[in-house]
Amino acid sequence: MLWKRKKEKIARFGIFTKGFVYCMIGALTLTAAISTGGKTTGSGGVLSTIAGQPFGQILLGITAIGLLGYIFWKFYQAFADPEGKGNDLKGLFTRAGYASSGIFYGFMAFTAVKILFHAGGGSGEGNKSFVVSLLSKPYGQILVGIFAAAFLSKAGYQLYIAYSGIFKNRVQAAELDNRVERIIISSGYVGYTARGIVVGIISYLIFHAAFTANSNSAGGTKDAFNFIQSEFGTIFLAILAVGLFAYGFFMLVKARYRTINI
Repeated sequence: MLWKRKKEKIARFGIFTKGFVYCMIGALTLTAAISTGGKTTGSGGVLSTIAGQPFGQILLGITAIGLLGYIFWKFYQAFADPEGKGNDLKGLFTRAGYASSGIFYGFMAFTAVKILFHAGGGSGEGNKSFVVSLLSKPYGQILVGIFAAAFLSKAGYQLYIAYSGIFKNRVQAAELDNRVERIIISSGYVGYTARGIVVGIISYLIFHAAFTANSNSAGGTKDAFNFIQSEFGTIFLAILAVGLFAYGFFMLVKARYRTINI
């Protein structure tokens, strides 16, 4: 029972940390969009920003621990299957999604540790280095295309979560005040939509890297923001930044009220 409670706390802290990171990505990108000379940022930029604050090394260390907690939770969902997704095609696809999420946040945690020990690291480096590695292998462009397809699948799933409304169950089960519940559900719609768009653009950039055999075309959130700003303008970038902040806010609420099956 004690270990069960500890696993629940690890999961909640991990989800909270994810929400915190996305709130900062949204806030920093919105600031960049509305200010002259501002620069867009992704997860690596957020982690560097944390490190640059008073007591930044401590804050970054706590963030890294939180990300490790989230990774633990994703892999626990994938392999222990506490939510009973099962071994049919749909269940295995869902559990594979949990594992891929764990891998993605593993890159982020690795970046946090590198920054913590002054070894550099930046937004999009994880994707680019991975694409470089894949392109060096036989059938590398095909492997990169599969990697891009995984991101495209993730983008589609984010939009499915938003417009199927399945995310609302967690909030409604908490029996919050109606007005508060509406605000939180609205943040979920906006947040999952914005995240789906950003991940979809990351997928597009990786597909481009596959077709051109050029790893410089690939990238992460920061590269997606730069693409959005150059192709669709600052206003659309600002709207997406608000959306990612809303996603982070929804994760913070989710960390508090989500039912954790252990």
